[in-house]
Amino acid sequence: MFHVADWFLWPWPLGAWGFHILLFVLVASHCLQRRREATSALLWMVVVWSIPLIGPILYLMFGIDRVHVKGFQKHLADQRLLAARRAINQPVAHVAISGDAFSRELNRGMDSMMPDHPLMGGNEILPLVTGDEAFPAMIASIRKAERTINMATFIISDDAIGRQVLDLLAEKARSGVKVRFMYDRFGSTYALLGGMFRRYRSIKNLRIVGWTQANPLKHQFQVNLRNHRKILVVDGKQAFIGGINIHEEHASRGGKLAIRDYHFSVRGPIVQELQYTFMRDWFFMTDEAPSTLLGEDNFPALESVGSCAARVVNGGPADGIESIADVFFMAIVSAHRQVIAVTPYFVPNHDIIQAMRSAALRGVEVKLVVPLENNHISAGFASRALYEDLLNAGVRIFERQPPFMHAKALIVDDEFAYIGTSNLDIRSFRLDYETNLAVCNTMFAERLKRIVIDDIEQSTEVKWAAWVNRPLHQRVLENLFSLLVPVL
Repeated sequence: MFHVADWFLWPWPLGAWGFHILLFVLVASHCLQRRREATSALLWMVVVWSIPLIGPILYLMFGIDRVHVKGFQKHLADQRLLAARRAINQPVAHVAISGDAFSRELNRGMDSMMPDHPLMGGNEILPLVTGDEAFPAMIASIRKAERTINMATFIISDDAIGRQVLDLLAEKARSGVKVRFMYDRFGSTYALLGGMFRRYRSIKNLRIVGWTQANPLKHQFQVNLRNHRKILVVDGKQAFIGGINIHEEHASRGGKLAIRDYHFSVRGPIVQELQYTFMRDWFFMTDEAPSTLLGEDNFPALESVGSCAARVVNGGPADGIESIADVFFMAIVSAHRQVIAVTPYFVPNHDIIQAMRSAALRGVEVKLVVPLENNHISAGFASRALYEDLLNAGVRIFERQPPFMHAKALIVDDEFAYIGTSNLDIRSFRLDYETNLAVCNTMFAERLKRIVIDDIEQSTEVKWAAWVNRPLHQRVLENLFSLLVPVL
């Protein structure tokens, strides 16, 4: 039987050797044309050198980073809509932060990164815990809609909750409300293949669009570029954002507890920026006229209704920089007293790990809350591969008991909260389109912290002594799955 290793002992003609070396040089040169993780580049070079002909083919299929090319297409669409927004001189309220030194320093950094998404004051932001609180509030808001409903979700399921939401949207559309609904075609695969959306095709005023950047007819194969946003905006006046998908597992039923998650009701000027975020995605997928999308029905004048200053932080390949990750990093390294991070999938980049370690080593209390039982086995093992580095720096890790915890939040010094759709993982930082809110308000941060403390009380703390003595097979699985973390 012939083995790949025998290739190097086979008396190949000089031309075959030359061709192989040429392909290797071409691949190596391509790898080095842009900065990427050393492990990824080296792995591809080893594959191409070790597997003649097949290795270069594999690289062409899977190794070439086309994410930024597809992201650039989205970026161009975003810029066209931004130009239209500026042309009509759509007013954008903003506020100069005048609070503590921590908030001022953090917002200076965000001003530089996101000049088109200013800090906006006068907002009311209310936490909604699990779908048991979120779904009734969202449905009640939809029922009151008079002009427009714009909704995006990563997952909608063909179940009781999914059908209730779409039936209600159809009802409002028939009454004359303009309804736009966007779902991610990857996240909502089962609903799409099951024909759920066909039932709503011919309803006037209701348009349903599936987000995708994978279309073989257009030579687009990027199933990795998913829209992970969950945004609902009603009449341009009230918005909802957070981690909750349109899925019955997010609500308690039949004695089974709901997935633990955080969602948020938002009123005030920041609603305009959430609306605009939705419109950027909708414009990219539909090319609906900017004059319609940016009209008064979607962007009414909004008054101050609360005390929260907030800023939209969008992330994704189209934005050119890792804004989501950068704000996580800046908030953690700026902390003076305490950092509490909640995430279902903890597989961040090296910088975030070092920021958490550094904060703990200089005396900041750093707590990480993750689920004990993960719905993605690979993510659970990959997350635990990072525990040791955190624990030996003094970071405290809490694994929440079931039900599964899908919540996302960062609270720093009881003054700053970072909430929304992104997880603390590389996919959210680089591949998925995400939307977070950076909130500067002590009362909101303290209210959210009380909710997180409830989760910590339902958790088991990971202790250093027990962790370093865990079984060898567990270590092997953790390190194995950590190799599968999506990197570019």
